[in-house]
Amino acid sequence: MKIYNSLTKKKEEFIPIEKDNVKMYACGITVYDDSHIGHARASITYDMICCYLRFLGYKVKFVRNYTDVDDKIIAKANALNMNALDYSEARIKEAEKDFERLGADFPDVKVKASENIDNIIDFVSKLIEKGYAYSTEKGDVYYSVKKFKDYGKLSNINTDDLLNGVRKDVEEGKRDPLDFAVWKSAKAGEISWKSPWGEGRPGWHIECSCMVLHNLGETIDIHGGGKDLIFPHHENEIAQSEALTGKPLANYWIHNGLVKINGQKMSKSLGNGLTIKQALDLYNPEVIRYAIISKNYSSDIDLGESEFVLAEQHIYYFYNTLNSIDKFLSENTSMKEVKNEVADNIEAKFREAMDDDFNTPVAIANLFAVFKYVNNLLKDNKVTSDEKAYILNKIKSEIVRCYNVIGIFKENVLDLIDDLKNKYIVKLGLEIAEIEKKVQDRADAKLGKNYELADEIRNELDKKGIILNDSKNGTTWDIKELYVAI
Repeated sequence: MKIYNSLTKKKEEFIPIEKDNVKMYACGITVYDDSHIGHARASITYDMICCYLRFLGYKVKFVRNYTDVDDKIIAKANALNMNALDYSEARIKEAEKDFERLGADFPDVKVKASENIDNIIDFVSKLIEKGYAYSTEKGDVYYSVKKFKDYGKLSNINTDDLLNGVRKDVEEGKRDPLDFAVWKSAKAGEISWKSPWGEGRPGWHIECSCMVLHNLGETIDIHGGGKDLIFPHHENEIAQSEALTGKPLANYWIHNGLVKINGQKMSKSLGNGLTIKQALDLYNPEVIRYAIISKNYSSDIDLGESEFVLAEQHIYYFYNTLNSIDKFLSENTSMKEVKNEVADNIEAKFREAMDDDFNTPVAIANLFAVFKYVNNLLKDNKVTSDEKAYILNKIKSEIVRCYNVIGIFKENVLDLIDDLKNKYIVKLGLEIAEIEKKVQDRADAKLGKNYELADEIRNELDKKGIILNDSKNGTTWDIKELYVAI
């Protein structure tokens, strides 16, 4: 398996530190507001990576953090006249509900900055002892960037270039404009803890360095996060951790791309933010997961309405095909084992795609060929029913087993079909009873050889967004906007 390593800027064979074990950390959410679709993408990405590593047989310890002490959190809590930790705890509970509904983001260990204060103070103290950090009279502690010779190796940023963009009014006691806070002295109205430097709280970057060390050790296999965290957050993590231990913080750095909405970066000022709650109110959780994993995890993606509609169409097609398999198997219980290239190669092709830097778009593209084959097989009278039943049963079993790993085909087949169908019925302003009456009226018209009336009814339904499919077994109806021929 090969992974694109943001540190080396190339794909590398994945070789864990310990043969069968993987230590993995992903940066989580700063919980000052509702979780948004960008957070959903990150959670789905690292959940998928973790699940695939387990699929390959690795024992994975996956740790993810919540930043629950932060300037924005404090400002929000103060505005609501709340304790900052009470506010962040409430936001974490809301985030957990969102992720549970989404069906993703299940790390083994969830850690918070506020629960690691003693560890953070110890970490900062050791940085000071080693000469990589210094305290000020005011009670702040800064990391001395220029002391760390490899600073910029992840982001390819040169410290000399950075000086052109930093603020000129350097904070009191700060020795160099590039230095960053690992401990912040307390201000009025802020939550704080006692430390050797006075009352204060952790800087943002130090918490992840500390929690990686405390939960996973000095060097881990995989460190992940959004592309927007490469600089300064992950760069500063590397500087802190490697200055302390003298060892690499992580062997593989993975970064997921960012999310745009209808071509624009999400922004409150533009009013185009999409929270996970809002997305779940609009779309089935599996549709959201599919829309995200249908693009490469490392690419920036645009999640406009058209992307979600396309995801609904694909998921609807897949589940209708699975339903056709279920119907056939319920009527044909006898099976005869037979070799079948499509059924036998599902896992191999899935692994080939995923082993290439978790290439979910290729893995999903493989599905279309499989489902096309299934629908042709269902119509093929040259294959005996017992052979057909064996092949279809194996195909479904293999698809569900493999693709559950990336978060799809986890829903009840009929429930998901009904969920999508009912959504579009409401959207069209129709009722199922009304549609079925029209279908019956058309059947009666055809029986009475009133083909003109039958055509009128078909055209009327077509204009309302309903498509009819005639077969030897009768007429079925579907949603034109959702329907993909099977």
